Amino acid sequence: MAHLMISAAHKSSGKTTISIGLCAAFRNKARRVQPFKKGPDYIDPLWLGLAAGRPCYNLDFFTMGPEEITGLFAQRMADADLGIIEGNKGLYDGLDLDGSNSNAALASLLDVPVVLVLDTRGMTRGIAPLILGYQAFDQQIRIAGVILNSVGGSRHENKLRNVIEHYTEVRVVGAVPRNDSIRIEERHLGLMPSNETRAAQQHIDRIADHVGSHVDLEALLEIAGAAPAPQVARPVRFTPEAQCGKVRIAYARDAAFGFYYPDDMQALRRAGAELVPFDALHDEALPDADGLFIGGGFPETAMEALEENHGMRASVKAFIEEGGPAYAECGGLMYLCRSLQWDDRRAAMVGVLPADVKMHQKPQGRGYVRLCETDNHPWARDDACFQRVNAHEFHYSGLESLDGTQKFAYKVERGFGVDGVHDGLVYKNLLANYSHMRNVGSNHWAERFVAHVRACK
Repeated sequence: MAHLMISAAHKSSGKTTISIGLCAAFRNKARRVQPFKKGPDYIDPLWLGLAAGRPCYNLDFFTMGPEEITGLFAQRMADADLGIIEGNKGLYDGLDLDGSNSNAALASLLDVPVVLVLDTRGMTRGIAPLILGYQAFDQQIRIAGVILNSVGGSRHENKLRNVIEHYTEVRVVGAVPRNDSIRIEERHLGLMPSNETRAAQQHIDRIADHVGSHVDLEALLEIAGAAPAPQVARPVRFTPEAQCGKVRIAYARDAAFGFYYPDDMQALRRAGAELVPFDALHDEALPDADGLFIGGGFPETAMEALEENHGMRASVKAFIEEGGPAYAECGGLMYLCRSLQWDDRRAAMVGVLPADVKMHQKPQGRGYVRLCETDNHPWARDDACFQRVNAHEFHYSGLESLDGTQKFAYKVERGFGVDGVHDGLVYKNLLANYSHMRNVGSNHWAERFVAHVRACK
């Protein structure tokens, strides 16, 4: 159960590419690699999970308590040889002045050694004070090694190694040369999701070859092996999968929609849902199902194909209009509106929500959100703790042409949601919000949705 964290001095240092390459390289050596991602994110975990061959799980202070984080980490590490946690942003970056939700705080909570990925472009002697400063800032954090990234060649690498050896005692465990062929295409929300390209595995193989040949994998195993075994305050216990009252929930899984947390999907199954995937781009109609779930994604990149699939749009609309229980997040919400506009292109969508979607140049909602449920929420509430929800959002789109008569499931206390004040459009048995939920102790949304589907059935 060896484990380590891959972090960086700042974002855009290449730590995601390095982490993907390490997951795949160790998997190629027959190691059972369990990836984790710090913070709320869908895209990086898609790549990490594909590289490791097993789902990547998110560890997030805003939506999870410390015991939930340590419990999930220990539970998912139980059958793994190596755990790789990819940080977000820089090692000490975070929301609060005290760094209580930073990568360093997560490393401290899990007692995990840190390997820093350093972008070395334009840097030689200056790398020494950078490393020394990061070590001195919080001496409780074990910076066990560094990976030099975007190295300009052998001469550049030798200079960097000599400087680090002379001024510091940190271990250089890799020097990865610049290589544009392993870059992952970026767009407005970050990296292109792996579910959009059939060549994703081939690209991961290229990354693994490049990273694996320039990083000392044995040294990383030594660092990870020195980490103490994951500790948990109390055992993680999941409720057994429901055997009675089963319901079928169709969910969109294709190049346009793919943002689903694996533990949320597992929670839906434990609550009694049989999850049936469908392709909104190519399937002619919804599969036979009692409920509908359309997660986030990038419908704007496939807007013409979504529009051209008249059969699926009609099937989704009929299901919701007939009172079928449905839940949609972000990209799913966009798909259910009347139309979607991006620059000078416009495409018709499903049309059950009385709004038109417009893509903007800047984010309309970005980061953590805190919501307060209203009496309009369509799902039964069984505990007062569900009245306030911590979630997250990241969308460049906004809704236009709302007529002011809509019902909303949430008031926004932090974040933007639909209009800065509300989120969660309610129509018949549909709930559609910009906010992305996480099924955690303070928000059992998966169980509530399954119960709602069962009640409607």
